[in-house]
Amino acid sequence: MDLIRTIAIIGVITLHAANEAIVPQVMNQTEIYRWWMVNIYQTFGRTGVPLFVMLTGALLLQPSKIEPLSVFFKKRLNRIGLPFLFWGTIYFAWDYYADHLALTSSFVFQGILSGPYFQFWYLYMIVGLYLLTPILRIVVAQIDRQTFKYFFVVWLLAAFITPIPGLIGTFYIDGNLLSLPLWVGYFMLGVFLLNVKLQSRILLGLTALGLALTMVGTYIIAATVGGAHTYYFQDYFSPTMILASASLFLLLNTIRAPTNQIEKRQSKINWLLKQISQSTLAIFLFHVIVLETLQRGYLWGFTISGNNLNSIIEVPLITVVTFLICLGVILPLRKVPILKKLIG
Repeated sequence: MDLIRTIAIIGVITLHAANEAIVPQVMNQTEIYRWWMVNIYQTFGRTGVPLFVMLTGALLLQPSKIEPLSVFFKKRLNRIGLPFLFWGTIYFAWDYYADHLALTSSFVFQGILSGPYFQFWYLYMIVGLYLLTPILRIVVAQIDRQTFKYFFVVWLLAAFITPIPGLIGTFYIDGNLLSLPLWVGYFMLGVFLLNVKLQSRILLGLTALGLALTMVGTYIIAATVGGAHTYYFQDYFSPTMILASASLFLLLNTIRAPTNQIEKRQSKINWLLKQISQSTLAIFLFHVIVLETLQRGYLWGFTISGNNLNSIIEVPLITVVTFLICLGVILPLRKVPILKKLIG
């Protein structure tokens, strides 16, 4: 669990680091090379959120999880309620001071409805899954394996088939035909995969295949169709991203922590993974400020940006620096009980 969360949060930071808006002056070989680097980093980063959702499903949807609705929702509110208010206030201030946006009543109200900053979409999606969790727990406890597989067939059809006509022509399929909330698929997949066992080398190969097909597919679409469909294969619900994310989840789940208590106490890596794991919500919400501070040159008087560094170096560099700064700020704050509840 700690390892999956750690890889997931690093993936999210990598994705946002690679998403920096860069407008090339001339589309030459250098810019094509940089596009490929960004394509590679974005593909790796895209696995982050699916890993989080599958892990959440694996933890919350197990049939053994039996608790009253009031207890369940109180736990979830304690988990994300105060952090939403705290970080929402921070990002409204960031909107004002860094982005120079006017904090009108309508702007703030809309920010509460849809999120004060772009990464808050994740909290709204998770709340939606929380609302369904008591129902899905009953489904998971009662469903047989064959019907479970049928559910995933419908989910995959909704994810794969619906965008295809628009991708290859001017026609489209009405989304109401397969109106299944797509994140529910990853959520249910997390608990389903707990009973799937494959050899590590097979999982490694499937993960690499999914990532490679995503990169190549993105290039092919960009070179042919382009436009709004360019990043079809990097969508969280593309066939290649589902393959890569599910295989990576299974692969990471095969890695076990030491069982010997002495080994556990002596393992600094396990201690660090646990600290990161417990801080992922705070890092998820905080890292965008750190990332934009570095990209805009607010810190130390210079920028770490794709505009002044080669992307093959810039993206991992700013990812690592952002991650370390987040840990340096978040871990000490979590030692203070009141702040721990506020930041998540």
